[in-house]
Amino acid sequence: MGIFSRFADIVNSNVSALLDKAEDPEKMIRLIIQEMEDTLVEVRTNSAKAIADKKELARKVKALEEQVLEWQHKATLALTKQREELARAALIEKQKVEKIVKGLHDEQTLVEETIDKLTNEISKLESKIMETRSKQQALMIRSQTANNRRDVQKHLHTSRTHESMAKFEQYSRKVDELEAEADLYANSGNAKSLDQEFAELQAQDEIDQELAKLKEQMNKNK
Repeated sequence: MGIFSRFADIVNSNVSALLDKAEDPEKMIRLIIQEMEDTLVEVRTNSAKAIADKKELARKVKALEEQVLEWQHKATLALTKQREELARAALIEKQKVEKIVKGLHDEQTLVEETIDKLTNEISKLESKIMETRSKQQALMIRSQTANNRRDVQKHLHTSRTHESMAKFEQYSRKVDELEAEADLYANSGNAKSLDQEFAELQAQDEIDQELAKLKEQMNKNK
């Protein structure tokens, strides 16, 4: 697979869909990021090579353009010396070099287009890696949260937890019984107080009756 086609596959890939289908999403996302980073290294390497090619082509073009000027100068010199055939030969060589220069200019155009394409792809791939790393971070947080919840639920369903809850229920029942017993004693104390109050009322009534009899007897003795 060529670098450009593989790059297109990576950039256009739906990472979320791949993770949904994966049995181990964390492993899958690590592999995806690794593939992206490997591709990025390759793209950057190709970009650096293209830039080097551009510089080399520029040097070749400059040297050949200097040859064109040199052959032009030789043709002019030959004509000034009435050496027309020699001037013609110089112009033929000049034409050959110009064709080579034209071919190099076409090659320079292709290299420029390749550099622009690679630069654009590097930017896209870097963005895709950043996006995928963000998904990786979110996935790690979700995974950690799920593990924590699982540990809590696992702990809640252990026999030791059930035993602790049973003991707590027993303790709560014991407290309820103690509170009920205390209430009974309190109510019992209130009942005795009522009996005492009625006894006092009865005693007071007897005193009032005796006092009334005593007054009646004293009135009779007058």
